[in-house]
Amino acid sequence: MSKDFVAWCQELLAPLGSVRARRMFGGWGLYADELFVALIVSDRLFLKADPITRELFVQAGCSPFEYTRAGGRQAVMSYFSAPDEAMDSPVQMGPWARRAMEAALRARTSRPVARPPATAARTARPARRSH
Repeated sequence: MSKDFVAWCQELLAPLGSVRARRMFGGWGLYADELFVALIVSDRLFLKADPITRELFVQAGCSPFEYTRAGGRQAVMSYFSAPDEAMDSPVQMGPWARRAMEAALRARTSRPVARPPATAARTARPARRSH
């Protein structure tokens, strides 16, 4: 995978603010404000989507990110390829990048808040008094 392509994708997403790239699963994850907004696999950029934005990606001719799991099962993630014309400049990528950021924000706020693990002090029963 080309580091130049990763750098170009970071530049394309720059309207979102500082974009950090991190290696993952043989590709790259792209983060804006610590939100996972895009991934790069085989020199192809995929943007975060959700039920609100999915149809826009489909109408633009974008394809979902799919991979084969262990055991041969096909898995589809909530990421779609970026439209070809959006790959030309940050200005053209801007609306798509914002949609990806908004989808990532909605995904983050829709997750239930994790409860801290139980500790012995919290789970222990109070001692009974003997009279």
